Amino acid sequence: MENRNVILTGEVIEKKIERIAYEIYEHNYDEPSIILAGIWDRGSLITRKIADHLRRIAPFDVEVMEIRLDKASPGEVTLSETADFSGKVIVVIDDVANSGRTMLYAIKPFLAYLPKKIQTAVLVDRRHKSFPLSVDFVGYSLATTPQNMVMVDVEGEEIASAYLV
Repeated sequence: MENRNVILTGEVIEKKIERIAYEIYEHNYDEPSIILAGIWDRGSLITRKIADHLRRIAPFDVEVMEIRLDKASPGEVTLSETADFSGKVIVVIDDVANSGRTMLYAIKPFLAYLPKKIQTAVLVDRRHKSFPLSVDFVGYSLATTPQNMVMVDVEGEEIASAYLV
């Protein structure tokens, strides 16, 4: 087994996800609805957890959808639902922002419309980005070397840990 330097435990991750939900609410409290778009697969799990918190605390409607793309070669991006995203608030969510490339490609389908806002949220934000991406809602920010990778370990519907490799 590779060397795992745990940076977030499951218990801490749950608190970070709850805090992200509160921050999303604070920045969008006056909206009638928001769309949470999770990047498959770990981003989708985090999205569902954020949506659960938002549905308990926020008065607005929360729609959840999934974004699918090949993270190694993100040319084609598909959305689980098609709709007119004009005038909508969209929060694109993933587990880790490494280079920023995946998040930028995930945003691309929404740019065919005129959304009111596109915001981004990640559980872990690595500061060594190769692409111009600034994350709006961050659970944990980490300065790493470019050789380091941050991984999120999932067990079923639970997020067990985040670790540095």
